[in-house]
Amino acid sequence: MTILIEQPDMGSQGEDKRVLSDNNDLVLHEGFSVPKSVQDTRFDAPEINSFGHSFRDYDAKSERQQTVEEFYRVNHINQTYDFVKRMREDYGKLDKVEMSIWECCELLNDVVDDSDPDLDEPQIEHLLQTAEAIRKDYPDEDWLHLTGLIHDLGKVLLHPSFGGLPQWAVVGDTFPLGCAFDESIVHHKYFEYNSDSKNSTYCTKNGIYSEGCGLDNVMISWGHDDYMYLVAKENGTTLPPAALFIIRYHSFYPLHKSGAYKHLMSEDDVENLKWLKIFNKYDLYSKSKVRIDVEKVKPYYLSLIEKYFPAKLRW
Repeated sequence: MTILIEQPDMGSQGEDKRVLSDNNDLVLHEGFSVPKSVQDTRFDAPEINSFGHSFRDYDAKSERQQTVEEFYRVNHINQTYDFVKRMREDYGKLDKVEMSIWECCELLNDVVDDSDPDLDEPQIEHLLQTAEAIRKDYPDEDWLHLTGLIHDLGKVLLHPSFGGLPQWAVVGDTFPLGCAFDESIVHHKYFEYNSDSKNSTYCTKNGIYSEGCGLDNVMISWGHDDYMYLVAKENGTTLPPAALFIIRYHSFYPLHKSGAYKHLMSEDDVENLKWLKIFNKYDLYSKSKVRIDVEKVKPYYLSLIEKYFPAKLRW
């Protein structure tokens, strides 16, 4: 692994067709479809998280609650349109690190997500829990297994050997900049202190955007989602567009949990959102204290990485 560390300035494939068939099957590409009965999969989601509370309960008085709320306070103050623009320009160069997908997975052994009220295990545990839960219900859809494994790899931005961005610039629920902050965003009250809230252009429903413009044209708060999307896309992954959509927007809970910002979506976004909602239950409800035998499953995931990615990636 080659590390080229540069401290950031914190101050400032071919087209795949996705259609819904007459029998309501979800079609991805090359004739592959997920029947409606499988979309409503019988994934056995637990009722409580590893702390004994409901999932995504940001008010529960757990040992994590104070840490999580403080994270969102700082996040909501600092995630501005100009900040995100700078970060995308900087990290979009992909000139920080050269390493493989699995090397990146191993770096996450040292990472815990301060924004997550449901789990305090190292991130590689969550990646494998998600991937293996998907693999159980969708044994033939290897692209979705790999998406589960890599969806959070952008959190490597937290790692000291990678530059060590602060938590508020890497993790947490994401949301659009350049338009009004929807009240469904967790701990919305702290946006009062975000400088964008004083910009009248950004304070309307559409803001600087137009209805139906497509999420590709919307500035989303900076973090591991958008970064991993850039890494995968610019390194020429052969994963289908639905996988890239999942990677980029899996933390966009105001959209896929509360239905906010749908007026900005394109037709392609609407179709890909169906795949994200399938994925989301595994991303969220597979979080537990159940350990995965990493060495046992490693050969399978290495084969998927080889299938869909080059040996070394620019990060």
